[in-house]
This record gives sequence, structure tokens and C-alpha cells, in this order.
Amino acid sequence: MLAGPDRQPIGEQPVMASKANADESSKGNTKGGRAPSMPMARDPSAAVAEEFEAARRTGTRQAFELFIARHGDDPLAEQARAELKRLSR
Repeated sequence: MLAGPDRQPIGEQPVMASKANADESSKGNTKGGRAPSMPMARDPSAAVAEEFEAARRTGTRQAFELFIARHGDDPLAEQARAELKRLSR
């Protein structure tokens, strides 16, 4: 029988393919070549709320102005504007 990668008996893999499959199994990758799952995307509103809290903790005019510049359409921007007015007094 002729040997070579293009002349394998039905159902057999070339030696290199068998070795590659064995290498993957030894690494703990037993999912059959599926890509690792991606973590869930972070909730954008939670990130904005954290930025607002950071600005509030800082308590400076510059921090609130930066928050408003970044998130002027967010409902928390109104609270930031109110904080700016309070700081102006």
C-alpha cells in the first residue's frame, strides 16, 4: 500500500495530525477546537455611574465638568450640573 498524507486509508490521520491532536489534549483543550468563551460585556450604565461617583468623591469643578463633557446626555449629567451650581455658591 502507498503511504503519504494524500494516500491514508479511510479513517486514519497522518502522524503529524495525530500528534497535534494529542498535544491539544495534553494542554487541557478537550472542547474540540472551540474558541474560549468571551466574558459578558460590562453594563455601560454601571460604568457611567462609577464615573459619576468618582467625580462626586473628588468634588472638584474640573471633575464634574469632565463627567459632563463625557456623558452630557446621561441623566446623571443633570446631577453633575447641580453639583457644579452648588460649588459656585
